[in-house]
Amino acid sequence: MKKSFMDSQSSLQNASTYENRIPMQFWAEDDIPIEKLLLKGTASLSDAELLSILIGSGTPQENALDIAQKIMASCQNNLCEFWKLGISDLQKVKGIGKQRACQIASMFALSRRRNAAEVVVKPKISSSRDAYTVFYSLIGELPYEEFWMLLLNRANKIMKTVKVSEGGISGTVVDPKKIFFIALENHASSLILGHYVK
Repeated sequence: MKKSFMDSQSSLQNASTYENRIPMQFWAEDDIPIEKLLLKGTASLSDAELLSILIGSGTPQENALDIAQKIMASCQNNLCEFWKLGISDLQKVKGIGKQRACQIASMFALSRRRNAAEVVVKPKISSSRDAYTVFYSLIGELPYEEFWMLLLNRANKIMKTVKVSEGGISGTVVDPKKIFFIALENHASSLILGHYVK
């Protein structure tokens, strides 16, 4: 039985579409959502690209970004509408099974809890006395030596307290490279070092 001209054209078109479809792993590095995030930060990604990272992998016919774009399009690309989707709504999209739908729903739940959580007031360092008070609460009168650092933001509020090293009763060793690495890793604007000497 011979195929009609239209059937042949349709088959050729589908084959062409399949053959011209480049798998995501072969995209340019800064086009792959997860690599783009690492290179340029979350602000450089669209809502669909961020969602595709949560989805992870796609199907033989559609990659994770295709699926994410379909989900966002179903919500008119509106995050408020997207946030209203339930697990059953998400599972209606081809490529979203129970596990992926639950992962996205869990992200919704964490976001809501974060919005409902109380804001932690970060202590502000306005004087050496403020720094001393914080350090004393950390190391007090220990029977051995410790070296700590306070990481501050631009407003001189404490972002994080870090124990750099712990020694014995007569000293502790500190590597300057480790101090700078921790400060840069946490995007600190400034830092204060504290050392308890017995």
